[in-house]
Amino acid sequence: MNIERNIYLDRLVHRMHNGMIKVVTGIRRCGKSYLLFKLFYRYLLEQGVSEENIIVMELDRWKNREYRNPEVLLDYIDSHMPDDKQYYILLDEVQMMENFEEVLNSLLHYPNADIYVTGSNSKFLSSDILTEFRGRGDEVHVFPLSFSEFMQVYSGDVYHGWADYVMYGGLPLCATMQTEEQKVQYLSKLFEETYLKDILERHNIAKTQELEDLVNILASAVGSLTNPAKLEATFRSNIQSSISSNTIRQYIQYLEDAFIIQKAQRYNVKGRKYIGSPIKYYFEDVGLRNARLGFRQVEETHLMENIIFNELRVRGYSVDVGIVDKREKIDGHLTRKQLEIDFVATLGNRRYYIQSAFRLPDAEKIRQEKASLINVKDSFKKIIIVKDVINVSRDEDGITMMSIYDFLLKGNSLEL
Repeated sequence: MNIERNIYLDRLVHRMHNGMIKVVTGIRRCGKSYLLFKLFYRYLLEQGVSEENIIVMELDRWKNREYRNPEVLLDYIDSHMPDDKQYYILLDEVQMMENFEEVLNSLLHYPNADIYVTGSNSKFLSSDILTEFRGRGDEVHVFPLSFSEFMQVYSGDVYHGWADYVMYGGLPLCATMQTEEQKVQYLSKLFEETYLKDILERHNIAKTQELEDLVNILASAVGSLTNPAKLEATFRSNIQSSISSNTIRQYIQYLEDAFIIQKAQRYNVKGRKYIGSPIKYYFEDVGLRNARLGFRQVEETHLMENIIFNELRVRGYSVDVGIVDKREKIDGHLTRKQLEIDFVATLGNRRYYIQSAFRLPDAEKIRQEKASLINVKDSFKKIIIVKDVINVSRDEDGITMMSIYDFLLKGNSLEL
């Protein structure tokens, strides 16, 4: 079953021949190899590139184990580049090769080679990309399926598709499974036996239960403001654990590096500055988040917020939590309070202020959701996204309202 992932294919195409190593990253099972070895490979052939000029090596395959030796691999590449024509080198699971950082830096000296690699697990995490290639690595981060990608393979209508997506997320293999039992087992085992195991092995963590407890706490409070000090207090009161805030901070960084969670920092819109703490955490895939909690805390309100956050990141935006100061007189006294905007999405000179409102049952709820947006006085677009099926509209305050379906399924939804 084919899934077109054009947003990532376009990002690879736009990076062709830029003199850098194109590094395809992402959480395990998100579709990195499929993107590179099926979609991008097909694109190269369609552009007239000969198969002889595409050097492919899947290092995770047993039959290719000899090429995990750097000298053997480099000899193989040399033998397949007999002239000065343009060649494309595609390496999968490159972390399985010894000294892979040095090998990739060596490949940069091939003037007629355009290099693309994927990597995963404990030896190839986000922070590695920033340090190992000396400014010559160009990262393309692949997310699990967005809702629009998910609907390419979903056989039902969009409303049943949403319910499935909110529950089981967008990992490609899970999206193609037919039964709930399959999906539950797959996601639960993947989290426990792959993602957490990678972190434990990479960082030699002895107290495994503390990391697992932290994941559970973050999953239970997805999208809530927190910090290591608050989490430490939760550990002490709820679990009777003496884990320190420094250890918690370290574990959170491990989870971020492994693409399991992502933070959204608070940003003072009027003051144009970041506020250090507390911050919010969202999961890269809501299905994995639900699996971690045994599918017992599937609060659609919070998961919709998580899905909006992920969608904005898929589209390339940096995403913060907005804070707006509002001054008002109460009983003759001037007071100041802070209003929150769910998301401030920024890309270059574009910015959008976005509220996630599951339901707007009455005028009072609408007033509450609009309050923070109205207090932003700049000209950037302000949007409220609701679960209900509504027509896209703009009210007298210049605030656009749209349904979650329009937002997720229309690539130009922010411009509607």
